[in-house]
Amino acid sequence: MLTGAWPAAVLWDLDGTIVDTEPLWMAAEQHLAVLLGGVWTEQDALALIGSDLLDAGEHLRRHFQTDLTAAEIVEILIERVGLGLRDGMPWRPGAQDLFEAFAADGVPQALVTMSYAVLAAPVVEQLDFAAVVTGDSVTRGKPHPEPYLAAARQLGVDPADCLAIEDSATGAASAGAAGCRVLTVPHMVRVPAGPRRVQVATLRGLDPQSVRALWETDAP
Repeated sequence: MLTGAWPAAVLWDLDGTIVDTEPLWMAAEQHLAVLLGGVWTEQDALALIGSDLLDAGEHLRRHFQTDLTAAEIVEILIERVGLGLRDGMPWRPGAQDLFEAFAADGVPQALVTMSYAVLAAPVVEQLDFAAVVTGDSVTRGKPHPEPYLAAARQLGVDPADCLAIEDSATGAASAGAAGCRVLTVPHMVRVPAGPRRVQVATLRGLDPQSVRALWETDAP
């Protein structure tokens, strides 16, 4: 059963959930393929969505059989995505409004992203997160539970009392493994059903009351 104070905190994914950066990551990967003279398909790109960046970098290193290290590949990707963000912040529908609604209710919120701090910074400047966990601040990234456990620890709350909002199977697995309930809003990839998990097509039109109602009626 949910308590009257639920959620104790809301833990947000970034890429594909708050901002639509996934096309920028895919374009950066394609840029890398051109640089290295390799082939990178849309299916290849979709398989990396939600992954820890160094894990993705290692996958790309092996795929292209390059002498570049995983860290060097990540640097190339980050630079390209950063250039794309200069053209404006591609907000996902309803994300800002839902964030502000939870803030108005006094619910603490954290950003839990595998993007590095330099890419999260423009969003953090516009949304008042009480805690921020980025890919370069954890030892083990999603789908390991460490990022969500770290966010809950920073906020001083039990992960079991938290709501995580995710767009990918990798991220949902991470949040679920940490003990969070997970609201999934798939964007580029399918997110399977799972325990303590509810799926919606969009965040547009949702507020804290309607989110709570989803869990009271649909979630185990």
